[in-house]
Amino acid sequence: MVMSHILRLASVALLAIAAGDAFAVAPNRPNVVFILVDDLGMHDLSIEGSQFYQTPNVDQLARGGMRFTQGYANCRVCSPSRASIQLGKFTARHGITQWIGAASGKAWDRDDRLLPAEYRHDLPSEDVGLAEAMQEGGYQTFFAGKWHLGGDGSLPTDHGFDINVGGHHRGSPPGGYFSPYKNPEMEDGPDGESLTLRLADETSKFIQTHKDKPFFAMLSFYTVHGPVQTTNELWKKYQASAPELPEGASRFKVDRTLPVRQVQDHPIYAGMIETMDTAVGRVMKTLDDLGLADNTIVIFTSDNGGVSSGDAFSTSNLPLRGGKGRQWEGGIREPYYIRYPGKVPANSTCDTPVTGADFYPTLLDLCGLPARPEQHVDGVSLVPCLDGGDLDARPLYWHYPHYDNQGGEPSSLYREGKWKLIHYYEDGRNELYDLSVDPAEQSDLSLTLPVRTKRMAAELDQWLRSVDAKFPEPDPRYDPVRGEAKFQRIHTKVKQRLEDEHAKMLQPDWQPNADWWGSRITKD
Repeated sequence: MVMSHILRLASVALLAIAAGDAFAVAPNRPNVVFILVDDLGMHDLSIEGSQFYQTPNVDQLARGGMRFTQGYANCRVCSPSRASIQLGKFTARHGITQWIGAASGKAWDRDDRLLPAEYRHDLPSEDVGLAEAMQEGGYQTFFAGKWHLGGDGSLPTDHGFDINVGGHHRGSPPGGYFSPYKNPEMEDGPDGESLTLRLADETSKFIQTHKDKPFFAMLSFYTVHGPVQTTNELWKKYQASAPELPEGASRFKVDRTLPVRQVQDHPIYAGMIETMDTAVGRVMKTLDDLGLADNTIVIFTSDNGGVSSGDAFSTSNLPLRGGKGRQWEGGIREPYYIRYPGKVPANSTCDTPVTGADFYPTLLDLCGLPARPEQHVDGVSLVPCLDGGDLDARPLYWHYPHYDNQGGEPSSLYREGKWKLIHYYEDGRNELYDLSVDPAEQSDLSLTLPVRTKRMAAELDQWLRSVDAKFPEPDPRYDPVRGEAKFQRIHTKVKQRLEDEHAKMLQPDWQPNADWWGSRITKD
């Protein structure tokens, strides 16, 4: 790996000489701050329509640049979409199609019809990732927070980041959201310190220290991923402001495989959203205080949809269907903002479908660094959109040959213009939606438009096989009797348990434990 890195540096140096050292000495190259939130849903921000969560700092960030109204993560779960950001490739091509650590093949034993496909468990060392490209272009690089793209040998510092604070192999914070963190890649703070605010402060310190040279800082929050934890004070605030559920109404609705949350009223999750927003505000204030805001590109997005089902069942993505882990828009449609004062018009929007794979070529373009088309083969530069234009039409693909604990079904997705096809591997069926009139995916047109459905399904299959995608296989152990029993249990006991538990969180005397997950420095 060291030798390959040396060779890459040498090749970049030769490119710089051949180009008259244009990008290596270009004055006032922009800085980059890339903010990635974990499990944040499209409508978890007040600027995107939430009437419950309060996000003034993120709203201000979004209004300062361009909002992409059809921005997508490259997967419905975390590791694959994070890899696509780093590599500029769709998931079926780079091979990380599941969150790293999940069972696959015969190790999966949950009474399901299929054996999930095998997948890659680390970021490929042979690829030149986004941070490496920035590093080789003369940028100081920094990573803080969730990595989840491999352990030893595949940590942030193995993939182009000079500094790593908190990034390791796990996807959730081992000690929770309050110190002590029990994180092998960062020191604990004072008891009760907020992990989310600490990561923002570490990012601000890096910016302060490296303000005189171009920098690429990636603030990759663990929040709002589980465990869902907040302070007593923030819980009280949102417990008091939660909308009242109409009499006789249900908080959850079973959508095929699991109950799905229908209302945003989770007071603990709301507290986590506010803390994230406060953390973003701290970093943005640092840029302002140092006079760097006008020469800094800020990106804000999420790695997959909000958790409406499974995990903590914490948010609703309505009017989008589903959420994290699920094949509908709620699982992959994300907040997607690019702010670059003076270059990107404030309060602008773009309706072109874009994905996380597009950040790589876009940043190289904006920063005056050479494109790497052999690397970011599925991503395209969004500079034409940022300049007020559009992109050439292109197909978008998602591949998830797995199950998950959010109720998602093994399937692949294909978007062509306004059309979205979902192909299911359990029974080979297809769903077809016209997203221009049905973004909630309520009207399956596969039987109404069989010719289009058949063509798109064939094109999807052809592309998947061209990139050597892996597919699930039938599980000979599957017992339909047990499967039916699980289905009945979900519709009765599981749904009722969720209704009861989430109603209790809004009672004025509710508390999770004596010290609110350690957030109280002085223990009760």
